[in-house]
Amino acid sequence: MTTPLFDVEGSLVKMPVALAAPVGYTFQVGEYALPLNELLGKRLRIEFTGEIRCTACDRVTSKSFNQGYCYPCFRKLAACDTCIMSPEKCHYHLGTCREPAWGEAHCLVPHVVYLANSSGLKVGITRRTQVPTRWIDQGAVAALPLLEVSTRRLAGLVEDACRAHVSDRTNWRTMLKGEAPALDLAAERDALLEAVAPALVDLKAEFGEECLWAPTLTGELLSYPVVVWPEKIKTHNLDKHPVAEGVLEGVKGQYLMLDTGVINIRKYTAYRVRVQVTETN
Repeated sequence: MTTPLFDVEGSLVKMPVALAAPVGYTFQVGEYALPLNELLGKRLRIEFTGEIRCTACDRVTSKSFNQGYCYPCFRKLAACDTCIMSPEKCHYHLGTCREPAWGEAHCLVPHVVYLANSSGLKVGITRRTQVPTRWIDQGAVAALPLLEVSTRRLAGLVEDACRAHVSDRTNWRTMLKGEAPALDLAAERDALLEAVAPALVDLKAEFGEECLWAPTLTGELLSYPVVVWPEKIKTHNLDKHPVAEGVLEGVKGQYLMLDTGVINIRKYTAYRVRVQVTETN
């Protein structure tokens, strides 16, 4: 019987990443940190034990809401409010934020509006401190800041203006096949800034000239640890089949690419799993 290189158990979290060529990934299973780049070509077995513990309150929940929360926390935490997905709907300024201190720490801070190429051109936003992590999590092969702004709400309003010209969606299947087309992001940025110039004038008039400024951050070209790109995308679903097993062929975004299918690790945040890694021979 083959002795596992790793045999660990714990709760899943979003995979930590490190900017490198290719991107460095860690598979965090509870207190254990597995160096994924070094495990390419090894066999992974991920078994869901049936237990999900809320990442906020640690109570056992039969279903995960918003990637790792129990239903009561989903209903009360600012991190789960609708304005997280639609930042232009931020309501802190109305005095109705679920957790004002959380909003001050996460929303009333500088944000970046950016262009990225993950499955084609898209616009997105992230906290300034999350660059380039956000780009890596989306599987972008290139990304470039468009503007920097003073708050999340303002970033959402700029993004909303951009959405009339550029998609804000990633086709995750195209992203995982490595089929993103070649794009000149600098040219796309210049064209988009020209297209949204009237909207930016209005936003500056409402929020002040000092609330929007040219980027101080630079763009990135990104590569990922992938040895075999999948021809067809088949997904592992731990809720339907508690075991996902196969040879690790790549990592991109928050996905593990096994020769048997792909699995979105972020989707299973707070799921307790047993992970075994063995040689393929």
